[in-house]
Amino acid sequence: MRRTKEICRLIDAELSGRAIARSLGLSNSTVGDAITRLKASGLTWELVETMSESELERRLYRERGHIAPDPRIPDWEHVRKELGRKHTTLLLLWCEYRAKHPDGFGYSWYCAHYRTWLRAVDPVMRQTHKYGDKLFVDWAGDTVPLVCADTGEITEAHLFLAVLGASNYLYLEAFRNETTAAFLTGHVNAFAYMRGVPALLVPDNLKTGVTRSDRYDPDLNTDYADLATHYGTAVMPARVKKPRDKAKVEAAVLHSYRSILAPLRHRTFFSLAELNEALAELLEEVNDRPFQKMSGSRRSVFLEHEAALLRPLPEHPYRYREHRSAKVGIDYHIEVAAHRYSVPFHLIGEKVEVFLDERTAEIYHKGERVALHVRSHVRGGFSTTSEHMPSSHRAHAEWTPERMEKWAVKTGPACAAFASRLMTTRDHPEIGFRGCMGLMNLGRKYGDARVEAACERALTGGANRYQSVKSILEKGLDTVPLPAPPKPPPVPEHENLRGPDYYA
Repeated sequence: MRRTKEICRLIDAELSGRAIARSLGLSNSTVGDAITRLKASGLTWELVETMSESELERRLYRERGHIAPDPRIPDWEHVRKELGRKHTTLLLLWCEYRAKHPDGFGYSWYCAHYRTWLRAVDPVMRQTHKYGDKLFVDWAGDTVPLVCADTGEITEAHLFLAVLGASNYLYLEAFRNETTAAFLTGHVNAFAYMRGVPALLVPDNLKTGVTRSDRYDPDLNTDYADLATHYGTAVMPARVKKPRDKAKVEAAVLHSYRSILAPLRHRTFFSLAELNEALAELLEEVNDRPFQKMSGSRRSVFLEHEAALLRPLPEHPYRYREHRSAKVGIDYHIEVAAHRYSVPFHLIGEKVEVFLDERTAEIYHKGERVALHVRSHVRGGFSTTSEHMPSSHRAHAEWTPERMEKWAVKTGPACAAFASRLMTTRDHPEIGFRGCMGLMNLGRKYGDARVEAACERALTGGANRYQSVKSILEKGLDTVPLPAPPKPPPVPEHENLRGPDYYA
């Protein structure tokens, strides 16, 4: 250590390694090794001068029997943590490692030794999937922006993925949201794309698929269970906080990010159809791309081994219908999604079940369909079938605004004007019909002449309700002459104003 200290002092005096060796009578290799250790330790002469020989030895030389670690070996724990970050790969980490250690190990050695280390610290059971057995489904975390061409508003499209466990055959589709309708439609389209149905569906514990998660006996969403029954398959949700149960779809999500979304990152999409068209083109390329470590591709393995083992599709695809319950009102209509649909009048007060899709609204009572309507999205509107009405109401339904106005004209111009006011100032024409029917009843009771006079007085007072005309008739105000309109105020006299005599 005395010689080592002297070497450090001469280094501080800016002597070369050869000069130091000649000065101290040491070999060039001995001096070179000491210089290397001093530089690696970061010690300077000011520090070495104050250190004891034993302390300096501990800083520069390993203990007897201890093997010094190779500084080129990566910190595998750090590598594992970095791989947990979004879109980080072993290739990226290896490139960063080689930038720090230009003389470091190659990529193959890096990957092999990392996996060896990982198996030692976190052993994982390797899953073997049978052909035609499982289809893994999930929503991707990343979304794709959609731009409205008219307003410039940006919305996010959500990606549904499905991947077969054995062949890795992939399906991808974009939807505007992650509702039950979108989730089930994604399944239907995936089955159609694969031209068959697997024996088991493996979703995550999302609410559109699972209403109550449980490791042993989860409760499925009713619509999801109906879809599984329709296609003759079963559902086995992944366990909560066990991502390895659906590692296939997690890997498919990551692969979709890199092979499908990344190439589209510079494109702007103005509609969902445009986005799905672009996704479909890249999806075909991904399924046709050769595997890196084995022969064939996703499509070739699917067609050769898995397609024939899928269960056949049913005659008709599953049609998602939104299920609602409703109670029939006194007007024999039910209200669903802010629209009213009629049912047979004898069901007033009964509870019914409603199944809605984009085209129809089907109404069932005790398992029997009692009404079928065309789906309407008019808020506050009515869809009424005449067969559902009692006979007295059918006669009332025959009255139209034109027929009402024609009747009112026969009574008199004031009655016609008031009837028109009743219908145009109501939110729905049928509400105005009731007032007009009331005027007709008043005509039968008081006569058309009195009704005409009462309507004229009501118009003069600015009234727009049937009750106003009725009150006028009950109090006999229709027989009282209408007050004369007020005379205009006299014109003031002024020398600049010319009277009528000026023009005589």
